[in-house]
Amino acid sequence: MSGHSKWANIKHRKGRVDASRAKLFTKLARELIVAAKEGGGDPSQNPRLRMAIQKAKDSNMPNERINTNIEKATGKGKDGVQIFESQYEGYGPDGTGFIVNTLTENKNRTISSLRSTFAKSGGNLAESGAVSWQFEEKGLILLDTNETDEENLALDAIDLGAEDVNISESILEVISDISGLEGLKSNLEKKGYTLNSYDIALIPKSSILLDHQKSLKILKLLDILNDLDDVQKVFTNADFEESALNEYANSLS
Repeated sequence: MSGHSKWANIKHRKGRVDASRAKLFTKLARELIVAAKEGGGDPSQNPRLRMAIQKAKDSNMPNERINTNIEKATGKGKDGVQIFESQYEGYGPDGTGFIVNTLTENKNRTISSLRSTFAKSGGNLAESGAVSWQFEEKGLILLDTNETDEENLALDAIDLGAEDVNISESILEVISDISGLEGLKSNLEKKGYTLNSYDIALIPKSSILLDHQKSLKILKLLDILNDLDDVQKVFTNADFEESALNEYANSLS
């Protein structure tokens, strides 16, 4: 799972560096709307909505705007919004597998953007099921390890029910069963740990180790995919060469 851990670290840092607020808020709003439409507008009864609200707050979306988006989904707002949720699978260079989760008002636009992006990278969109069998759906928590005893933090996470723990630079990644995600999050916070994020993610069962140049190529593709307007999440089974990760991370500073 090391490849996923490394990308989660890089993606987290990038999000802090250059996320477009307008684009970010659009993506967060779509997630709020779909989550509320799927499970209702009461976050106490809707785990997906609770996560969406937390993400929005972490990104400094005003409470009024959060509530407005929830109202759109539950029929209380003035403007009804139809958003389609889809999952696409594809292959990048060197046989790397990708899963892309999207939320969009225009599925034709989304498919066209994804097909073009994969083609330009030397890859292609794949049929449903071609890649997804290589991944498992898990809970994912990211924590800072700066000024924290990494070993004790990892042991605490395992004791509290984590399935696996990975450390990458200053980020510790805690993986759990989906049903135990919120309980694990709450218990880590009760122990005084500060969480960067918690979410449901697709974790690769095994990874494809890439050399320096191939790593940079895939990192660039991940960047482009994540930056597409309709894309919410991207997962890959690529495992990156350490020097390429450092070069890429330094380019974000």
